[in-house]
Amino acid sequence: MEPETLSFEDAYAQLEEIVGRLESDDLAVDGAVELYERGMRLIRHCAGCLDGAELRIKQLVPGPDGEIAVASMAFPAS
Repeated sequence: MEPETLSFEDAYAQLEEIVGRLESDDLAVDGAVELYERGMRLIRHCAGCLDGAELRIKQLVPGPDGEIAVASMAFPAS
């Protein structure tokens, strides 16, 4: 399954499994390289998930009634 289709939690669990396998002594070089490459794709996916969550959190602001509201993101004109 491609990392981009996984939830953050599933991708992180796979990454933990890969790290454990890479730390073992019974891997051939080719297998270790394949695991490393998959691990790097999982890391990029997890980082993207966290960046998206951070952006959503930064958009939350207190509303006039004290409730939390989502701020509209205004981008400067170029």
